[in-house]
Parts: sequence; C-alpha cells; structure tokens
Amino acid sequence: MTHPKQTPRALAPDLWVVEHALKLSAGVALGTRSTIVRLRDGGLWVHSPGPLTPDLAEGVRAMGEVRVLVAPNLWHHLFLEDWRVEWPEARVYATPGLAEKQTNLHVDEVLADAAPAVWKGEIEQLRIAGMPKMNEFVFRHVESGTLVLTDLCFNMRESDSWWTRFFMRINGVWQTFGPSRLFKTMVEDRDALEQSVDRLLEWEFERVIVAHGDVVESDGYAALERARPAFSK
Repeated sequence: MTHPKQTPRALAPDLWVVEHALKLSAGVALGTRSTIVRLRDGGLWVHSPGPLTPDLAEGVRAMGEVRVLVAPNLWHHLFLEDWRVEWPEARVYATPGLAEKQTNLHVDEVLADAAPAVWKGEIEQLRIAGMPKMNEFVFRHVESGTLVLTDLCFNMRESDSWWTRFFMRINGVWQTFGPSRLFKTMVEDRDALEQSVDRLLEWEFERVIVAHGDVVESDGYAALERARPAFSK
C-alpha cells in the first residue's frame, strides 16, 4: 500500500503541523493532525503522533531529534508506539489512565498540572476537567502564542464527502469552531468543564491548532470566546 508524501508544514518559527488522512469506521473522513515544536535545546516535542511513513520520519529527522512524544487524551495514542520505535530515546508523556487502558503502551511519565522540566517555560499545559472518559490536556506554545487542542474543539470547514459534511452537521461542528455534540455526551461534571475552559481563556494566544479541521491562524482567542457558551449546553 502506498501513502501520500507527508511533510511537516511550518506555522511559525520552531512550530510545525503534520496533516494525516483518517477515516472513521462509518466512512467519515475526519482527518487528524500532529503538532511539532522545536524546544530551546533543539529537541522535538511531538503532540498526538499520527501515522508514521518513511517520508515523514525522514522529514522529521531533518528538523531535529524527537525527545518528547505526547498522548494528550485517552483517544489519541494509536500511532504512539510506531514513533517510539523510530525514536527509542524519546520519552513518552501520556494523560492519566492511558497506561491502564492500553497496557501494551510504554509510558515514561504521566501528565500533570505542572509542565515537566523538559518543556517548562516553553509550553504551558492544562487538564480539561469533568471528562474522565477523555481526560484531555491542552497546551500553549508560549513563543508563538499558539493553543494546541485535540478533541476539545473541531473546526471542519470543507469536505468533498457528503457523508462527512452530514455527520459534522448533526454533531454541530460543520463550519463552526467549537465542541462537538459527541464530545459533550461524555461530560460528567459540566461545572468542572466550564471552569477549565475559563482557565484556558486566561491564557493569551492568537493561533489555535485542532486535531480535526482547519488550523485557526488568527483571532483564535476570539473564536474560543465565541464558543464558550457551547460548553454550558
């Protein structure tokens, strides 16, 4: 099976994204995205590692050595082991509960409220409370003013697939930045979730990277502020 050539796309100095094709079992062309940050020591921080092709491995290696692999929630871990095999010296940081859910995964450290020393001061992090079935951590790359989300918000703007457009409409996220209806069915403590989003809005950021949909290149703070009421419904 052949794969399309994958190349990291620069968004800002020391910040890249990698686009991956992804279809759900129902045939929905969801797509997904990895984020890569070059830390001050030259090592690479990889958020939500996606399918790893030889072309992509070559391109990433040309950028630096992968030091950190991040599994930001309980869903985005499918390709983590492929990256760890390719870069065995990289340390794996995972959301709480993932090691218990996927006992075959190697996890070096569990994410917590405080950023670990390896990226402290460069990337901030926050756990989204009230959703233990997802347990998502969100991040902010300080230097570029970029918020890095996974499934907290979608930003699906276009698709050639009628079924994908329909699926996104019924989930309330077609051509709209915000949380999906499927996401909100997993909320167990809405007050805790709302408090987490309010803490998120205490950060300063301009760009928002999501795992599914388009990157919000500008006015990202305003986009999240507009989406804030959707977390209360």
